[in-house]
Amino acid sequence: MSDEKSFYERMGGRQTFVLLTERFYQQVATNPVLRPMYPEDLGGARERLQLFLEQYWGGPTTYSDTRGHPRLRMRHAPFHIATVEHDAWLQCMHAALIDLEMAEEMKEELWSYFQYAANSMINQPS
Repeated sequence: MSDEKSFYERMGGRQTFVLLTERFYQQVATNPVLRPMYPEDLGGARERLQLFLEQYWGGPTTYSDTRGHPRLRMRHAPFHIATVEHDAWLQCMHAALIDLEMAEEMKEELWSYFQYAANSMINQPS
């Protein structure tokens, strides 16, 4: 058995993802581009993002256990996502990520993933 910790554990586990998603949705709540895309109560979206990120980075598989395969593009297909929405999402995520207490290389790895994921969600011409 390996003693090497997962990325999830090294970055602080569940509490880090709770903090990240809380900060992200605080940004979304006041973002004029993103806010209209969400229901009034942001709690469900926050929880789904938290569970997805925990699983993706090596934490519990609660997301898939309760919701099935992530199928991110399919789940986001009903939403109009062009460059404006992409940029707004990244702006909110960057604000949520920037002040987290973790090594810079971990932030950079997360940021690279968020940029890749945001690019993958674009479903409308700019």
